[in-house]
Amino acid sequence: MLGDGEEDTGHNAADNGQNEDTTWRGCCMDEIYRNLDPFELDHLAPVKPSDSHTVLHHFPIREDDSIPPKPLKSHPKWDAFHVRLPCSNKSQYPVVAEDGTSSIENRWEMIEKALLRPIENSRDLESAILSYNTKYEGHWTFRALHKLFEEELDEDESRVFFEDLLPRVIRLALRLPELVQAPIPLLKQGKCHAITLTQEQISCLLANAFLCTYPRRNTLKKKSEYSTFPDINFNRLFQSSGSAVLEKIKCICHYFRRVCPTENDRSNVPTGCVTFERRIIPLAELPNWSASCRPLAVTPLHINSAGTIEDQGGGLLQVDFANKFLGGGVLGGGCVQEEIRFVICPELIVSKLFTECLRPSEALVMVGCERYSNYSGYANTFQWDGNHEDMTPRDSSRRRMCHIVAIDALLFHQSSHQYREELMLRELNKAYVGFFHPLSTTAPGVASGNWGCGAFGGDANLKALLQLMACTVTSRPLVYFTFGNEELRDEVHKMHTYFIENNILVKELWTVLKRFHASKLSGNELYKFIYCELDKMKRSQQEKIDKTETLPNNDPTQTKVEAKEPKALSPSKSLSPKPSTSLNAKRSLEESLDVFASTSSEAENKTNVTPPPKVKTIDLSISDDSDTDQMLVAATDRACETLTPSKKPDKQSTATTAKHGSPNVSKPRQRTLLEMLDQTYNQITGPATKRYCVTKSPQKP
Repeated sequence: MLGDGEEDTGHNAADNGQNEDTTWRGCCMDEIYRNLDPFELDHLAPVKPSDSHTVLHHFPIREDDSIPPKPLKSHPKWDAFHVRLPCSNKSQYPVVAEDGTSSIENRWEMIEKALLRPIENSRDLESAILSYNTKYEGHWTFRALHKLFEEELDEDESRVFFEDLLPRVIRLALRLPELVQAPIPLLKQGKCHAITLTQEQISCLLANAFLCTYPRRNTLKKKSEYSTFPDINFNRLFQSSGSAVLEKIKCICHYFRRVCPTENDRSNVPTGCVTFERRIIPLAELPNWSASCRPLAVTPLHINSAGTIEDQGGGLLQVDFANKFLGGGVLGGGCVQEEIRFVICPELIVSKLFTECLRPSEALVMVGCERYSNYSGYANTFQWDGNHEDMTPRDSSRRRMCHIVAIDALLFHQSSHQYREELMLRELNKAYVGFFHPLSTTAPGVASGNWGCGAFGGDANLKALLQLMACTVTSRPLVYFTFGNEELRDEVHKMHTYFIENNILVKELWTVLKRFHASKLSGNELYKFIYCELDKMKRSQQEKIDKTETLPNNDPTQTKVEAKEPKALSPSKSLSPKPSTSLNAKRSLEESLDVFASTSSEAENKTNVTPPPKVKTIDLSISDDSDTDQMLVAATDRACETLTPSKKPDKQSTATTAKHGSPNVSKPRQRTLLEMLDQTYNQITGPATKRYCVTKSPQKP
């Protein structure tokens, strides 16, 4: 980014023949789709029951496409590893009678009794819900629900809801024992597992969430059983405030209008399936970004200031800018990217029922969710804008070919923290986990944007580069939406063009990014810093090449630098995506088991010396908000100060000086220098067992 009066260094965006009215830059969408049909490439394998994939319907599906798959029957479970369903005979609730006596009753029977009574308005609905949630009487006040039906909607609309739609929702909810006859496993932290449900099963589960029937999911205590899970009952939404809350309730009501059958007509019941897959990649298997020789030029980039991920990202892996507690504030006051996606595609909300909050090397992939609503606006201006007919084709497992990945960004209260190496590394790894392609076939592209750049305080210029690096290593094209920000669009495109023209590698960009925080520059100078540092790096490389070319060919003491330089891509190859390799091949080429190993040659070469004082390490396997806060606090300047060792003398030069002496320095002066080096070296590392003994660095795997 150039300021007033600054000289242009020549890093201009390529002329793609686009006029000023064109909203996009970079390559066209045909190149993103690899000149194939948008839905031709596979994201995941077809559904197949296994130890790591729970399928809650009969497999294979034998019913006609117009009929929902039959639910699987299995032994119920009531434990810490499965969803505690409200219809379980072990779901019990203490009841206090009018005379003060107490008893334990079956909660499902209480729910049925309460919901089958006449409910004529929002006050009656609140009373019914509180009758089986008596612990929260006086705490839950459904003001948003009352405002919607008493003030926002006209009398006819309210009457239709309570006379027609709500009875349909209640009938659907009470079919839970019929539609879900097998235990639903919890997608717990640290375990790769997938769940496939039918859309009809999901609608039943969401009807129960709307009526707040799930046990043990309402407490706010930190050490409760579900404290690391998102909330699922709708009570928080009903008592939140703000115009966007009313619009979100409208989206939910419209969803139920679409999927809840009437007494005499079941033709509107959805017949598809949806898969939720928790993905974990161990830290030891994440890429070594400092060693990745993939050129950033191989990643096709389409960057657009218009359009949205859900509208223009068909066939691509669509990024959900997630909260680590899935859905974020969708059942509260929040109404930004993730919350909006969840209310226009309400089947996503069921993920909150069984998905524990995400750790740094985890993501959730959701396949098959259908969109039911259109919308306008954003945040406080969000409005439901009518029905949406989803024409996305289905795959062989009856899933809509809509693939969404939830990856959560860090929350930065202080903007400068995000340029810390360990925090950028966390975001890089998170994006890699989300973008990782598990199949040996060619990977489809990614549709993303300003991930974590709103309320989370992220820098869109930085996040665009981190996602570009992750796409490069996972061999995926990138479609980036800047949501109206034309300046960001042009800056990122200009930077990507520079990467292409100069054959910049992932490891080179990562090296420069790691230096930025120490420069003490502000975030708006990031790109200027990157251009300057990469230019220096390329000039240094060229000087080495030129120097090597001038050396005598018969000099055996000289090392050819050319052999260490990365091989440049031809112009034709630099713009084409690299074919996907197998998982093992890719890891052997681009991943290191020692992800966090020091890149310092001194640290690798020292043996038999006292190590320098340890710096406080940061645990990247955080699982709750307090750990996240601790991680961010540890990123401050004071917490990250380290002792910088003085440069160790070179073994060869020291030995040569000791043996032959210096022609310009007398022998007494030479001994004084050696003593000074000894003293400095011992102060930093402790006395060595042998003067200037340097061992060979162990080879990295």
